[in-house]
Amino acid sequence: MANFAKSTVPRFSVEVSQNEYLPEGGREVNAIVTVTSTGGGTTGGLPLPAAPAPAPARDRTGGPSPRAAVVIMVDCSGSMDCPPTKIRHARKATAAAIDTLRDGVAFAVVAGTHRAEEVFPGGGGLATADPATRARAKEALRRLSAGGGTAIGTWLRLADRLLATAEAPIRHGILLTDGRDEHEEPAELRAALDACAGRFTCDARGVGTDWEVKEVTGIASALLGTADIVADPSDLAALTADFTGMLEAVMAKEVADVGLRVWTPVGAEVVFLKQVAPAVEDLTGRRAEAGARAGDYPTGSWGDESRDYHLCVRVPAAEVGQEMLAARVSLVLPRPAGGLPATLAQGLVRAVWTDDAAASTAMNPQVAHYTGQAELAQAIQEGMDARKAGDVGGATARLGRAVQLASASGNADTAKLLAKVVDVVDVATGTVRLKAKVAEADEMTLETRSTKTVRVKK
Repeated sequence: MANFAKSTVPRFSVEVSQNEYLPEGGREVNAIVTVTSTGGGTTGGLPLPAAPAPAPARDRTGGPSPRAAVVIMVDCSGSMDCPPTKIRHARKATAAAIDTLRDGVAFAVVAGTHRAEEVFPGGGGLATADPATRARAKEALRRLSAGGGTAIGTWLRLADRLLATAEAPIRHGILLTDGRDEHEEPAELRAALDACAGRFTCDARGVGTDWEVKEVTGIASALLGTADIVADPSDLAALTADFTGMLEAVMAKEVADVGLRVWTPVGAEVVFLKQVAPAVEDLTGRRAEAGARAGDYPTGSWGDESRDYHLCVRVPAAEVGQEMLAARVSLVLPRPAGGLPATLAQGLVRAVWTDDAAASTAMNPQVAHYTGQAELAQAIQEGMDARKAGDVGGATARLGRAVQLASASGNADTAKLLAKVVDVVDVATGTVRLKAKVAEADEMTLETRSTKTVRVKK
């Protein structure tokens, strides 16, 4: 595989896996769309066309514009002092993460309570990472103390204002909280998420067990980031590794604001579009119309990585022997920059009507795998909701189905998490018994990580 410097143009590919055959009158076409980006300096061995190097962008001060801008939001509410090691470890983990910032990355630190305060650099802007600014940021962190309430929407709005001052293409937030969003109405948080969606991405982390899973995962979902739990606030090593890992992932991103554009012919329509790897995320409701019979679905920022999407299209019924293009899937940049084209890659989804029953009833292995993974995530959520509601029968049935699906798909990590909530009697049939006592951290970990999937084995 050829290697190229970071300044090379990233390369994207789209691969479609499907069974294109439908029975006479069949209307539903399913396909797994695999998008791969070699944005970190490799092209999978494919040569890049020669092109003049673009002039480096400049920021508003006349210096080079950073490629990435990051705002770290640290919960400083009163609960972070119970015990006092929680806020101390949050400071230390944030300091370690700041040490990983590459020179030139724009960054800021926000202390979050019932209001949001920019503790570094101050003045309503971002600092540019270098030895001096990293040292000053860590000094500012030492002065953080716990006190006050929790209003996460205000933290996100301040992060948005700060990130808007940078001309970096990669704009990202990292949010750490240990409590529930109790000092604003749910509608206020929802409005903040709606205002920030599409402007920056955000990873969210819950520390301990006093936070609300659906709030933290909802933040990450709305802002196309990741959500996870650090169950033991005294585990400084785990918190530090998670924080530094998130920042390293941000700095590995090369292309921002990539859209997945789906065009369908007259008479056809998109039933749903879901990201199914590395985690399940339903993008159907996020469609933005993009011309006649086309819509864009946001995918966020990309580095060297691969993701899978499940596309379902409803087409007009047809007779045996007919075929049609059911959909055209393209990777697009609404605002092309840095020498990149507006369309990065493209794949086609087909429909062919046949009277061969074996051909039309065979399910593509990738479609089958990810259909099961999506059902697994749903079964866990429904099972845990039923358990909280005291519905023993419903919880047992849904979590039993989850055990069955996790085993069938080879999702060993999820199977281990399920085994902490239920006693497995028979994996093959999904027969389980709810455990009488379950640690709260185990419940929350299962819920938080329920959407994580495994790639299909080819």
